[in-house]
Amino acid sequence: MRILVVNPNTTASMTEKAGDAARAVAAPGTEIVAANPAMGPASIEGYYDEALAVPGLLEVIAAHERAAPGIDGVVIACFDDVGLDAARCLSAAPVVGICEAAMKTATLLGGRFSVVTTMPRSVPALEHLAERYGVAGRCRVRAAGVPVLALEDPASGAVERVRDTIRQAIAEDGAESVVLGCAGMADLARALTAEMGVPVVDGVTAAVKLVEGLAVLGLRTGKTGGYAFPLPKPYAGEMARFAPAPQP
Repeated sequence: MRILVVNPNTTASMTEKAGDAARAVAAPGTEIVAANPAMGPASIEGYYDEALAVPGLLEVIAAHERAAPGIDGVVIACFDDVGLDAARCLSAAPVVGICEAAMKTATLLGGRFSVVTTMPRSVPALEHLAERYGVAGRCRVRAAGVPVLALEDPASGAVERVRDTIRQAIAEDGAESVVLGCAGMADLARALTAEMGVPVVDGVTAAVKLVEGLAVLGLRTGKTGGYAFPLPKPYAGEMARFAPAPQP
């Protein structure tokens, strides 16, 4: 089984971190391929970055779909679930976003949970996703006030601010579990679970296990409705190379 873990931003160190986290939980025989686009934002913090990350994300997925031996599933390693619906249209393999995977995992571990993300500008987007995934009544989203790229710098103090925000969530929200709201936090979950006394869920690892399960069950993305393959048509200008091709 080959699973593609796509970091939609262009920061290679974050891609490596997500890939390492995925490999740590992957079943024997599962190959993790971690990749990021060559174009787009260095980090995704808000709606604007998210929108401009989608073309590069789709380009990476399309390239791996065309290549031999292909892929059996896709993990989108950004907590905004960047381009998730478009990726499901593009790929026949199951595609799982780390936000959906983490939030739904948290619902199996307790009643209320809190999401600890990076910057305040990300909170509204994650609240919207909580509504979409049917967990808004059980969830509070908090921002630690750290830029995404600060998570790559051990001297930034970002990890300690994440710790402090988790402690606040447990004390003030009654959180029975905590979800890490950024793929750049993927390496923290196990240590924080031991330290905080509640389950701390990382979306990258949760998504990998969900994709493995779907692939083992022989389930693929349904193509009779909204996730049907894109219709072939011309695209103009710089988007020309993204024009959908007829399906075989």
